[in-house]
Amino acid sequence: QSSNGPVKKSMREKAVERRNVNKEHNSNFKAGYIPIDEDRLHKTGLRGRKGNLAICVIVLLFILAVINLIITLVIWAVIRIGPNGCDSMEFHDSGLLRFKQVSDMGIIHPLYKSTVGGRRNEDLVITGNNQPIVFQQGTTKLSVEKDKTSITSDIGMEFVDPRTQNTLFSTDYETHEFHLPNGVKTLNVQKASTERITSNATSDLNIKVDGRAIVRGNEGVFIMGKTIEFRMGGDMVLKAENSIILNGTVMLSTSRLPNSYGEKFNNVDWLRYKLCMCADGTLFRVEVKTRNMGCQTSVNPCGTTH
Repeated sequence: QSSNGPVKKSMREKAVERRNVNKEHNSNFKAGYIPIDEDRLHKTGLRGRKGNLAICVIVLLFILAVINLIITLVIWAVIRIGPNGCDSMEFHDSGLLRFKQVSDMGIIHPLYKSTVGGRRNEDLVITGNNQPIVFQQGTTKLSVEKDKTSITSDIGMEFVDPRTQNTLFSTDYETHEFHLPNGVKTLNVQKASTERITSNATSDLNIKVDGRAIVRGNEGVFIMGKTIEFRMGGDMVLKAENSIILNGTVMLSTSRLPNSYGEKFNNVDWLRYKLCMCADGTLFRVEVKTRNMGCQTSVNPCGTTH
């Protein structure tokens, strides 16, 4: 380069210079690289806490998907819901739920005043696996067991025909009348608590027991009828706190009374009594000491006559 201006290069010098520059550029892998601090660059994606939260959300969605799959399999296998509906039950617009096959269930909580029934021409079979079947609504409970069926209610019970709405059987505590359904003539119970037991005027009232019968009343027991007859294989015990009054004709069949003759009469180990009655109907006993003795006694409960 001179004072007059730059020195012009020849064609050869320019070619050599160009070749050297290209050679340097081809061997320089850091060409165009600008060192910049990475913390100052704009970061993209989820990092740090956001990344951990995203992983938790993905895991939670996966767990929900697995639970949903299990529920779907249970619905498909147990309830059998398919393209044509449910194979085991039907839902109607009136609120009726109908089971179309044998169903296994534990505790059912029906809605208020629900009804359980079967088809008109088919039986409704309910079976408990070694457990009683219990229908309960409030304090009213119906328990069906292997050897007995019990109904418990604090407010009484009533059986109504759903088609005719006629009352077939009712325990009405207001009128204190316990009517049996038409055609039912025998009531077999182990224990009954009622205020009155009657029969119509043209039929007899028979109470039969296999073992022991106990009739007890909190305010007394009154037995009335045209003819009252007691038949028993063992003893008959009448207990009262004050007195027992037999108002009417009382007959005792002597054919069933034990006889004592001969040596048995003189047996000192036996005590015999004679049943006597006053004019007002009071009964008392007198110890029998001699044959053919009367009702004379030193302590007379009847006063002057007996």
